[in-house]
Amino acid sequence: MALPACAARALGPPLQPERGAPARTTCPRRHSRVEAELAASRPESVAASVRAGPPRGVSRGFNSQPLLDEPLKAASSLVGAARAPLFALLLRGRRRRMHDLRRRWDLGSLCRALLTRGLAALGHSLKHVLGAIFSKIFGPLASVGNMDEKSNKLLLALVMLFLFAVIVLQYVCPGTECQLLRLQAFSSPLPDPYRSEDESSARFVPRYNFSRGDLLRKVDFDIKGDDLIVFLHIQKTGGTTFGRHLVRNIQLEQPCECRVGQKKCTCHRPGKRETWLFSRFSTGWSCGLHADWTELTSCVPAVVDGKRDARLRPSRNFHYITILRDPVSRYLSEWRHVQRGATWKASLHVCDGRPPTSEELPSCYTGDDWSGCPLKEFMDCPYNLANNRQVRMLSDLTLVGCYNLSVMPEKQRNKVLLESAKSNLKHMAFFGLTEFQRKTQYLFEKTFNMNFISPFTQYNTTRASSVEISEELQKRIEGLNFLDMELYSYAKDLFLQRYQFMRQKEHQEARRKRQEQRKFLKGRFLQTHYQTQSQGQNPNPSQNPSQNPNLNASQSGTQSLFQNLIQNLTQSSGQNLSPKENQESQKQNPGQEQSDGNTSNGTDDYIGSVEKWR
Repeated sequence: MALPACAARALGPPLQPERGAPARTTCPRRHSRVEAELAASRPESVAASVRAGPPRGVSRGFNSQPLLDEPLKAASSLVGAARAPLFALLLRGRRRRMHDLRRRWDLGSLCRALLTRGLAALGHSLKHVLGAIFSKIFGPLASVGNMDEKSNKLLLALVMLFLFAVIVLQYVCPGTECQLLRLQAFSSPLPDPYRSEDESSARFVPRYNFSRGDLLRKVDFDIKGDDLIVFLHIQKTGGTTFGRHLVRNIQLEQPCECRVGQKKCTCHRPGKRETWLFSRFSTGWSCGLHADWTELTSCVPAVVDGKRDARLRPSRNFHYITILRDPVSRYLSEWRHVQRGATWKASLHVCDGRPPTSEELPSCYTGDDWSGCPLKEFMDCPYNLANNRQVRMLSDLTLVGCYNLSVMPEKQRNKVLLESAKSNLKHMAFFGLTEFQRKTQYLFEKTFNMNFISPFTQYNTTRASSVEISEELQKRIEGLNFLDMELYSYAKDLFLQRYQFMRQKEHQEARRKRQEQRKFLKGRFLQTHYQTQSQGQNPNPSQNPSQNPNLNASQSGTQSLFQNLIQNLTQSSGQNLSPKENQESQKQNPGQEQSDGNTSNGTDDYIGSVEKWR
């Protein structure tokens, strides 16, 4: 667009850079067209508008020629005075906003420039630091100071990969309990899973003498047949946890079907619509809430085969199992449970075909429950079924007249109940202890030949352990549960002896298999070697062996080679044994292989000498 004649005369000739000065590289001002239009419309104000110069922040350039000459300066002063009333028309607030906008634009530009330069400096420093690190690591391979473009790209890729791995790790594993961060499994060896779980000494001294039949609990449980496992659940012994293991944690051909939101699971036999487990989580409380030994033995056969004719009922094997716990811990746990409102009113306590009367079994509280009761009140009630609960639930109550205390004296009654509970516990297919979770799992697997999917967990912190009681109060609780204390001592001794017996039997089976493998390798080696010798060194069978000294030398070499082979096999197999087992094997094998009869004799020698094996 061409300028008007008056504007061109006012602006004068176009600016020319001085000789030797650098040429202007900036673009023309954007408001030049606006100034030309204003000059065309108002010739008198051109000089003042042009004299005002470029806006703030735009440089004129070095050695540039002034825009106007001296005569024009005088005219511009007059025109500026004429323009003063026009600027007064602008509001003061608008001018202030324009000034703030310019100042913010300047600060923003400064911040962006500083940020850009800072990032560049940081990247440069990071490059030098990483270069120094890589020079220490990969110094013999290449020099970082002369890294080419490919090396820079490789370094950047490694840094980005590391940052990406850190971000992914934070999303996948945000907490400190993540399995990926547990490096102890790689640094420390795996401990023995059947080590003493109560952190006491692993040395065990038996107090009772049990026969081999009492220690060897091997049940021929046929899950596809008619056998049935019956779980006797005693309150506050960890039976709920063990019951869940039975329905959710066993490797079966047809696992139990457990639905979300339902406590009971469907545990059918393979190919049948019949249960193999009678427990809380499979059949529910079919014989009453926490039914005892007396109730289960009379109720379970009727519940399972009640709809069938007596002549058509199969000959089932009922395998009873249960879990016991330390009496003091169990008593305190039941008291805390009662404090929270538990009553067990649904328990039937059926004995000899009828439940007890209110005179035979009075209640310890008058309201709906016994919530909030103190420990002293809980112990003072003489009719509290928490006292000696484990003995009462494992004994045959029909032997003492059920809940009628007037049938026999109290001392005789307690003796009969204790002996009955011990006998029933000893003849049960299996029982475990809450304080030995891993050993309980091991004995169950060996007894029923059924394996669990995941190992049991030992919880040393419970509600009962959080209760702090004095020594005097503990002695009183032990006095109230003196029958349970005697039964638990008996059960613990039998449990640990069974465990050690099964472990020794397992070691003997492994030793016998190794001996059979050595015998097999010996026979195969001798057979192969003699065949080779007979084919290679004795082609003429009519030749006298005494006339061939090479044959005798080869036979002696064969024997020495075979002895070295047997020695290596013995050393390799002996590395898996403990020092005590090696000593025992040396005593049993003083130069010859042990026979199967000696192995069985070693099992028989175990009776009464458990500590010797340990």
